[in-house]
Amino acid sequence: MMPVVVVAEELAPAAIDVLAADFEVRTIDGTDRAALLAALTDAEALVVRSATRVDAEVLAGAPRLKVVARAGVGLDNVDVAAATARGVMVANAPTSNIVSAAEQAVALLLAVARHTASASAALKRGEWQRSRYTGVELQGKTVGVVGLGRIGVLFAQRMAAFGTRLIAYDPYLQPARAAQLGVRLVGLDELLRESDFVSLHLPRTPETVGLIGEKELAHVKPGVRIVNAARGGLVDEEALAAALADGRVAGAGLDVFATEPTTRSPLFGFDTVVVTPHLGASTAEAQDKAGLAVARSVKLALQGEFVPDAVNVQAGGVVDEDVRPLLGLAERLGKVFTAVAGGIAANVTVEVRGEIVSHDVAVLKLAATKGLFASVVEERVTYVNAPQLAAARGVDVSLEVDRALDDPHNLVTVRGALPDGRSVSVAGTLGSRGARKLTRLDEFDLELDAGGVLLFLRYSDRPGMIGRIGTLLGEAGVNIAGMQVARREAGGEALMVLLLDSSVDAELLSAVAGAIDSPRASIVDLRDE
Repeated sequence: MMPVVVVAEELAPAAIDVLAADFEVRTIDGTDRAALLAALTDAEALVVRSATRVDAEVLAGAPRLKVVARAGVGLDNVDVAAATARGVMVANAPTSNIVSAAEQAVALLLAVARHTASASAALKRGEWQRSRYTGVELQGKTVGVVGLGRIGVLFAQRMAAFGTRLIAYDPYLQPARAAQLGVRLVGLDELLRESDFVSLHLPRTPETVGLIGEKELAHVKPGVRIVNAARGGLVDEEALAAALADGRVAGAGLDVFATEPTTRSPLFGFDTVVVTPHLGASTAEAQDKAGLAVARSVKLALQGEFVPDAVNVQAGGVVDEDVRPLLGLAERLGKVFTAVAGGIAANVTVEVRGEIVSHDVAVLKLAATKGLFASVVEERVTYVNAPQLAAARGVDVSLEVDRALDDPHNLVTVRGALPDGRSVSVAGTLGSRGARKLTRLDEFDLELDAGGVLLFLRYSDRPGMIGRIGTLLGEAGVNIAGMQVARREAGGEALMVLLLDSSVDAELLSAVAGAIDSPRASIVDLRDE
């Protein structure tokens, strides 16, 4: 059966088409709690926008859920902590609506500056009152940008084209970066004192709720106009209404509100206030980009691949395209390590060597960790919960990088120490056309595809061993697709690796090991799920 993807809110048709090509898509109304819970009983992915609440109850009722994808930027309606605890990936579309959101802020600012909305309404009522709606120019004015993230930067760039003087408050931005953008960094109090226009571009957090309140509005530049197209609650609406009433604030443009949806606010009674019902991302282009972005994230997640837009994965950001092909290799090396070790190591080091380390390769440690626990725990291991599983079992996984490498290929090695004092090391690289290759197991050199079902046998090198193994597997109906034998010297310890068309059970594995007096036999299934 095809994996089930539940789409709980309206999604761009192009995105639905992408999902429907590989999955069974079920469209429901996510605000209908009973319908949502019923639809999620066998779902592996859930796609939402802003109206569907994804909390601990929803997650608990979706035992097969692997990913929640929010077709937008914010995640206010998704309990990310609860999802992480259950190993469910949470992804959004962080850049899908940034242009639309920045343009909405510009539109609101211009509308407030020129009384566009109230003048339009008056004219439609049959009133021609030019003098009543005299506005102000932007050129030469000071625009204060609160938050210079991606949307704030786009807004500032557009304001620069109007010949404004730009200042900004952002405690997490370096002054040098602000200078590159042509913006002077100031404190929030100074910004409010100097700005003719203030536009907010911040996330909603406990620290930012009520950031502009009664105290702050008491010290603004008289006649300031305030725009908020970011998140509701950043501006205290009651305090803003009071400041508008006494004339300290000349106007406001709001696309977001503390409680949404809403049709009642003390701000709605002012002609100098322009309001819109959270339209920042409501453009055809933004909806298409958000839908397609989350559709791609769902496909990657359900294929077990790394998802660049996942917000609860310890990966350090977007994975470079040169690094991405090594993810599957690192994960398979982790699986081989656990199989050969026969247990969990006290500590594991993921070593990456070669030119690839000029990129951020931290995600390879995460991929290897995922592989380490794939066959160890009952729960499904994901990029989300792999670090938690390691921490819970006291396994310290570290990363080492080294650019020097004689071989032209990049090399990934997973090595670790076991509680009984043994050490295990497995290495691999990418061959021609991206083929994953095992190149070394402990002291044995190999040249073997890291795929299929692999049977590892250590034994004393002597004649007849291969025949015994072949006979036993043949009698059991297990076909040998490939084989490699490595040894250090004739008559010494040898390593036999068999590529099988099917797996073998514990009883057959024990019989095979006994037939050649192998002290250590292990099997690992590297077939793609």
